[in-house]
Amino acid sequence: MQKKIDFRSDTVTMPTAGMMAAMMTAKVGDDVYGEDETVAALERKLSELFNMEAGLFCPSGTMTNQIAIKCFTQPMDEVICDQTAHVYRYEGGGIAFHSSASVRLLNGPRGIITPEMIRPEINEDNIHYPNSSLVVLENTVNKGGGACYTLEQIAPIAALCKSKGLKLHLDGARIFNALVETGDRAADYGQYFDGISICLSKGLGAPVGSVLLGSKETIHRAQKIRKAFGGGMRQSGFLAAAGIYALDNHVNRLADDHQHAKLLADALEKASFVASVMPVETNIVLFKVASGYTTSSILNSLKENGILCVTMGADTLRFVTHLNTDADQIAQAIQIIEQLKPLKTL
Repeated sequence: MQKKIDFRSDTVTMPTAGMMAAMMTAKVGDDVYGEDETVAALERKLSELFNMEAGLFCPSGTMTNQIAIKCFTQPMDEVICDQTAHVYRYEGGGIAFHSSASVRLLNGPRGIITPEMIRPEINEDNIHYPNSSLVVLENTVNKGGGACYTLEQIAPIAALCKSKGLKLHLDGARIFNALVETGDRAADYGQYFDGISICLSKGLGAPVGSVLLGSKETIHRAQKIRKAFGGGMRQSGFLAAAGIYALDNHVNRLADDHQHAKLLADALEKASFVASVMPVETNIVLFKVASGYTTSSILNSLKENGILCVTMGADTLRFVTHLNTDADQIAQAIQIIEQLKPLKTL
């Protein structure tokens, strides 16, 4: 039986042989006691890379994002973000549950918001309004088809937040995809953000883990919140070692994923069952199904022919390229797309 080509997400990757070797030989200790030197090395490596003071290793990007929001808000505050933002749509209502904060939603093109959009949504000091305290950006934007912020776009947002006394957090779930695409330097990010969440288990291919970056004061508070969230891990250096290996070996190869995504997009543009394809910048391909088809019919037809993907709305499907989708699989997928004859609905 032929193995299916899995475009559902870049979270489905398996550790490489080199990564497994690094994990199995990691020096570990009890991280809750601050004794795991591999965890400390990962936190230090990323905080230095992004020019921030400290880091905190957590099980997931959802946890790092929610800890950051908890650090930067008080009950009755308001978080400003795009309506597509992962922190709003895909984190289980965590902003309300954990932080008792409301959310002010913007509608940026492909999830990219600007100072001009943010400024009028910052509440004045009024007993009727929640206190605007935090802006969250996502880079790359998942529901924006992997759209990237550049540092040139981020800088004026950071300046606005500073002038208005708001904190600025980055959900950097796929930040290295953005860095590879834009050519910006990670070290230039620290000056703009109060918190940065770095995910290691997507394009970088680690099995588990994200790191929250911030000031020493922020990370000290975040450690206690992580404990309350149940995120304190013990010999987690085995997992941190995978993150270190990924940072040392899997960043530059993200360019291959981006090229593969563009090849898939070109094939989908020509397919009869596709109405449109969102512009591709990184490793995410979003496409709308043509009239007469349904997402479920296309999803099932692709699956029957060996391709797995997911829906991203009533009329949209998503492909994500990653470490485990090589050039041969991309060529095979393109051939399947070109030959696919899904049934139309009446």
